[in-house]
Amino acid sequence: MSQSTSIDPTLDLRAEILRLKRELNAILLCHYYQDSEIQDLADDLGDSLALARRAAATDADVIVFCGVHFMAETAKILNPDKLVLLPDLKAGCSLADRCPESDFRAFLERYDNPFVISYVNSSAAVKAMSDLICTSGNVLKMVERAPKDRTIVFAPDRNLGRFAIQKTGRDMVLWPGGCEVHEVFSEKALVQLKHRHPEALVLAHPECADNVLRHADFIGSTKDMLDAVTRETRASFIVVTEPGVIHEMQKRAPGKQFIPVPNEAGCACNTCPHMRLNTLEKLYLCLRDRAPSIELSPELAQRALRPLQRMLDWS
Repeated sequence: MSQSTSIDPTLDLRAEILRLKRELNAILLCHYYQDSEIQDLADDLGDSLALARRAAATDADVIVFCGVHFMAETAKILNPDKLVLLPDLKAGCSLADRCPESDFRAFLERYDNPFVISYVNSSAAVKAMSDLICTSGNVLKMVERAPKDRTIVFAPDRNLGRFAIQKTGRDMVLWPGGCEVHEVFSEKALVQLKHRHPEALVLAHPECADNVLRHADFIGSTKDMLDAVTRETRASFIVVTEPGVIHEMQKRAPGKQFIPVPNEAGCACNTCPHMRLNTLEKLYLCLRDRAPSIELSPELAQRALRPLQRMLDWS
């Protein structure tokens, strides 16, 4: 379905989005890496695990996902009969894109009856080839519960997989993928920030490379980091993840200081280019036009549902 991009310039987009959401009985699910103006409109704001749980439990007729494509796909897998909208279908994910279905299938053929754990940042096709899905928030629990008598193949994030190996002691074969945002944080800049702010606690996402994680005081998912800033008595934090989460950190812990870490190019704005494709204007248009929607074949959705449901049951 084609989508007209014409918008009356006099419209109050926030008010129109809320009106259309009520009319459609829609729920707006939003990731922490979205622009702050979109985060503030969300019915549920969360990381991948929290949003998957919310998508599985919702009784809304329409799910609008302000995140990236694999997240909206996950919502569709969990709700095959609902209309699932994504403001911009081009909002992809470097991790999912770097693990094509055909290449991953060939990779799995090297191993005899592997137990496949795929990070939620993967396509529906890769999920369908998996035994279990994980998020950064539950990866350790999922890896620990994997069968002891089978080779574990972990995809598509090698850094998250390496972190899980170190923490659980489980041996795993890692697909050689990485997040284009989390892999480019500058170790040198982080060390310099620690020197300038010795009182600050360093919070890092496990998708970061080893050379960055070794300088962290706390490693955890986006939700884990948010919990840490409210729990810790420190007044300042160095944040090594996509800086969109700082908006929620400031709301939860007003008065505290949050310092983003530059990437290798020296920019202190490591925003995910895919997440930021969604805008307030595109959100309004997708509600107005009920498009673009996520479409999956029933057969693919059913195969991808099995490992997703196992994750939800185990967590």
